[in-house]
Amino acid sequence: METLLDGIDEKKEVLKTSEVIEYLGVSKHKLNKMIKDGKINVYKNEKNRNEFSKIEIEKYKEEHGDSLEPSVDARNNMNELTGKEWLPETKSFWYQKGLGASHPHAQIERQHPAPFSFQDVQRLVLFFTKKGQKVLDPFSGTGSTVKACAVSERIGVGIELSKHWCDLSKYRIEYEVGEGESLKHTFINQDCREALDNMDKESIDLIVTSPPYWSILNKKIDHKTKKRAEEGLATNYSDDKKDLANIDDYNEFLDELKDVFIKSAKVLKENKYICVIVSDFRNKSEFVSFHSDLIQIMNKSEVDSKHELMLQGVKVLLQNHKSLLPYGYPFSYVENIHHQYILIFKKQVKKANKKTKDNSKEENKNGLGL
Repeated sequence: METLLDGIDEKKEVLKTSEVIEYLGVSKHKLNKMIKDGKINVYKNEKNRNEFSKIEIEKYKEEHGDSLEPSVDARNNMNELTGKEWLPETKSFWYQKGLGASHPHAQIERQHPAPFSFQDVQRLVLFFTKKGQKVLDPFSGTGSTVKACAVSERIGVGIELSKHWCDLSKYRIEYEVGEGESLKHTFINQDCREALDNMDKESIDLIVTSPPYWSILNKKIDHKTKKRAEEGLATNYSDDKKDLANIDDYNEFLDELKDVFIKSAKVLKENKYICVIVSDFRNKSEFVSFHSDLIQIMNKSEVDSKHELMLQGVKVLLQNHKSLLPYGYPFSYVENIHHQYILIFKKQVKKANKKTKDNSKEENKNGLGL
């Protein structure tokens, strides 16, 4: 008769701690608590090491298997992840995921000159929000953020300057997610700087976006640009003068981008997050560290009299699937940029305000604030 412990030696009557943890699917901490509470018996062998009865462990899982399923901590107000699901998402790097160029649902996305994967955005959405909460993308493009929300039972709000991309994003949600799905989300065809001014303050639970990379798409002519043109695909965001990607001066572009993020932060709830997906790039012979420039203009910037943005981490999004090209060979070093960054900021109470508030609490506690 087959044992429930599939893959373990049939002749073995006892199990080691590591085997019990793997079979029951619990952490070492939880196993120790189960032992302490008398739910599981532990025995010592001749080397004074813990051993467990194979039959007892099998029986316990049969009787209590449902209760061993990991649960969401009652104190977790951020998301609906268990501790086991939470930890991998805090790594400082991810491998970029995509459907693949030939996938039917990748054909709309690839029409945009600078798309990003809804699967990568979905990981952010699942980590920083709960079901039913609102996620804003002020540079919505073809709606990758909205799609990530649609497949995760969140509500997407996408702002897009170009009517073409805005209309395409609605069609994409209908085609790739389901008929009528676009009606559950909000698509705003407007300059985000104007649209954000008309949104309710502190009405958004998360902001995820990939802003334009300056006017680099208007300047860079390479094999990829030529190929897109030959295939009839767009090679820039738009020709609209309001498009931030059409600003010639880099410093002016950064100033305008900062303005967008401050306006975005105003509609974000307190203690919620902004995730910005960006890449460094080359402008002719100059390497532009775009991600670090964004950190410099955003970190500790004032949102209003009470709040500021504070950098929480920088995640590297590895693009290991991209082909290597012989840039600079054999004369000089020119980097193949095969990664993006996810800059994670939090809207929080200013440190000065928090210190004053903490002092006030302490005074009241001591009876001095009456």
